[in-house]
Amino acid sequence: MTAAMVEHDQAPLGGEWEYLLQTWRELDVPEGWRAEIDEGQIALVPPPHGHHNAIAAQVQRHLYRSLPEDLEIFQTLGVHIPDVERLYIPDLVVMPEILVLERDPENNDPYEAAEAELVVEITSKGNARTDRTRKLWAYAHAPVPLYLLIDRFDARGPMVTLYSDPQNGTYKHADVTPFGRPLTLPAPFHATLPTEKFPR
Repeated sequence: MTAAMVEHDQAPLGGEWEYLLQTWRELDVPEGWRAEIDEGQIALVPPPHGHHNAIAAQVQRHLYRSLPEDLEIFQTLGVHIPDVERLYIPDLVVMPEILVLERDPENNDPYEAAEAELVVEITSKGNARTDRTRKLWAYAHAPVPLYLLIDRFDARGPMVTLYSDPQNGTYKHADVTPFGRPLTLPAPFHATLPTEKFPR
């Protein structure tokens, strides 16, 4: 669902992006929904299916087992990719906890995606293509060092892909693992993520 689209004649002097960001700040989003900015418009993303939430919970549990002390896992945290004018709310974001704790409680601005160590997106039927293409492209431009895509709707069967080594807006490496096999996460996590209990 699209909440707002910028027309060139309605954007203020600050520019289309600033207009979209200000609109995003002022939105009253229904509980459980998320508002994201992508390709010049604000889109409302509905609450995910229970299987989606179960996968997020399993990933979070396993990450905590080896998470460095200065990092934290956040849900519903807005991340901004200024170079490509995108704002997403990933399923999970791992970033330094101090960045969130030191933020003024009245400041609702998104965090810089470049400050994240890991971003996790779990596909739903309605957003799978976006997660595979536009978000992949945007996170590489941030650059986010690690992008974990958990794709229950991959045409080859449910897959987990860890994208790494972002350079010039492209991830140079991808580890693809089908559900049922473990996936190794590199530093700073040094963790093995089991996938056999991920619901399909």
